[in-house]
Amino acid sequence: MAIGVRVEPELERQLDQLARQLGKSRSACVRDAITQYLLRHGDGEEARRQSQRMAEREPQQHWSEQLPDWIDWTA
Repeated sequence: MAIGVRVEPELERQLDQLARQLGKSRSACVRDAITQYLLRHGDGEEARRQSQRMAEREPQQHWSEQLPDWIDWTA
């Protein structure tokens, strides 16, 4: 099955460069990338697992608690 994808010129240049370095075609590189993406995110389980790990590592703070204390700031 053929799939058409539009990419920016810079991304196309990078893809061509990588394909040459690996000795593969553009299509082979894109197939590999799609396969890896689906393995990581296909069912969403990996994304949920990573989110859980991040939540366990970082204390849950309200966004306003992350602001610096400007009381001591002078111009």
